Amino acid sequence: QVQLVESGGGLVQPGGSLRLSCAGSGSISSIAVMGWHRQPPGKQRELVASLASSGSVNYADSVKGRFTISRDNAKNTVYLQMNSLKPEDTAVYYCHANLRRTVGGPALNYWGQGTQVTVSS
Repeated sequence: QVQLVESGGGLVQPGGSLRLSCAGSGSISSIAVMGWHRQPPGKQRELVASLASSGSVNYADSVKGRFTISRDNAKNTVYLQMNSLKPEDTAVYYCHANLRRTVGGPALNYWGQGTQVTVSS
């Protein structure tokens, strides 16, 4: 089975930085999109950033200029570099991938377990 495993979350002070990683494992033929969503306390899950296989990038307005998404195709890994963190960035961050397990097979959505990011002094 395909698994997405996040790492890099934790507690950081306002203005600090964190780098999240998400590694895909298992049977993966091709990845159409990898990205990050987050769910702040008491709020709905929202898209943070996504990166398509074409190189197309999408960021939420609230993180533009502060967050950078990147990938390592050989490792099936996506990263989220988060700088100038604010208390409102506090959320559970979820890795997401839309991928095919086999050539010509369906493109399906997979989610990581989530990692907590807390920005507080």
